[in-house]
Amino acid sequence: MMIDAVRNLEPLFALAAPPDGGSPWISFIPFALVLAIFYFVILLPMKRKQAKVQQFLESLKVGDKVVTTGGIYGHVTRLGDQTVQLQIADKVRIEVAKAAIGGLQGQEPVVSPEASG
Repeated sequence: MMIDAVRNLEPLFALAAPPDGGSPWISFIPFALVLAIFYFVILLPMKRKQAKVQQFLESLKVGDKVVTTGGIYGHVTRLGDQTVQLQIADKVRIEVAKAAIGGLQGQEPVVSPEASG
C-alpha cells in the first residue's frame, strides 16, 4: 500500500528535477523571475506611494485647505504629532487623525479613500 503511494508521487519528483541532469539552479530561475516581477509591479510602486503620502503629511502647515478621506473640507488650524485640528465652519473645529487627510482642496488626492480604511 505504501509503495503504491510513493509510486504515485514519482511524477511530481520528476517535475522538480531538472531534465537531462542539468544544474538545479536552472529550476530556480522561474521562481526568481516571479519574485522580481512581484517586486517591480506591486511592492516598488506601493513603497513610492507611501513615501509620497508621508512627505505630504510632513509638509502640512497651518492654514492649508485640505479634504479628509471621509470628504470633510476644512483648513488646518493646529498640527499635532498624530492629529490635525480642522476648522470646518465658523467656530467649528474638529480633531482628526493626520492619516485621515486625503489631500489639498482643488488638487488630486494624495490618499485614496479606499486605502485609508
